[in-house]
Amino acid sequence: MSILSNRLRRSHPTVDSITIEPMRRRDLRAIMPIEDAAYPTSWSRRIFETELDQVANGSRCYLTARDGRDIVGYAGLWHVIDPDGDQAHVTNIVVDEAHRRRGIATRLMLELARVARDRGCIAWTLEVRAGSTGAQELYRTFGFVPAGIRRRYYDNVEDALVMWCHDLGTDEYAARLDAIEHDLEEQYR
Repeated sequence: MSILSNRLRRSHPTVDSITIEPMRRRDLRAIMPIEDAAYPTSWSRRIFETELDQVANGSRCYLTARDGRDIVGYAGLWHVIDPDGDQAHVTNIVVDEAHRRRGIATRLMLELARVARDRGCIAWTLEVRAGSTGAQELYRTFGFVPAGIRRRYYDNVEDALVMWCHDLGTDEYAARLDAIEHDLEEQYR
């Protein structure tokens, strides 16, 4: 690969150039600026450290999206054990502003879905800003539907739309994930 084509690839990452990996504490150095830019009231480093401490017991999963060595996004999942069927809660999904609209959030969601399915979850949920129509569209692609509103959830100002997907554990949902991945590969090749 030439120097020019390598630079072009890095400035416009393809689906193939993005890798999804487990988040590690050392990644927080790169994650914190992305987090701070995405939210008026962001998670602290200590909150991330506490969440990462819970990865070992299986109740959490945190991932990074990388373009080469650069972290360009991250996502988290909370595994909730329930006698009626385990559930997953998307704790966060953030892509660096300069890398948005390139399928990275979709890649992160695909991996979170697979982790949740592997852990036996039958449903998953999340909150999304009421005004974030792009994120809501992404979540609808994954089968999420609105289930309620949390008033003034974000910074005691903006409402959150609570969304649920109840067919996570089905064969039909596995086929949905395969279709999303196929469409993503076609769109960003």
